[in-house]
Amino acid sequence: MKTFDLKEAASFLKLHFEEVRRRAKAGIIPGAKVGKRWGFIEDDLADYMRSLYAQPRQALQVGHKEENLCHSQNAVRRGGLASPQQMASELDALLEQKTRLKRKNYTTS
Repeated sequence: MKTFDLKEAASFLKLHFEEVRRRAKAGIIPGAKVGKRWGFIEDDLADYMRSLYAQPRQALQVGHKEENLCHSQNAVRRGGLASPQQMASELDALLEQKTRLKRKNYTTS
């Protein structure tokens, strides 16, 4: 198992050493602070680099079945068209301003 210091890890990843330090400190790049210095394991850096590879994309499947178009498990299927009267009444209900009764001033002289 080969280990790298900060500059060797930066050279391995082809990044500036300050960028490697910043990412390691944020937990993005696997590394450990050993005393005052950063330490990196070559296999961990190789795994990190592999995780950045682009994932193979699947071609869009076009078909007549609606269930093939959405792969989300929690997708909500919305209704169709609403009548203009229904839309207007819903809009009026949303825009209706709540009014309060004005408090009467009860002062005695």
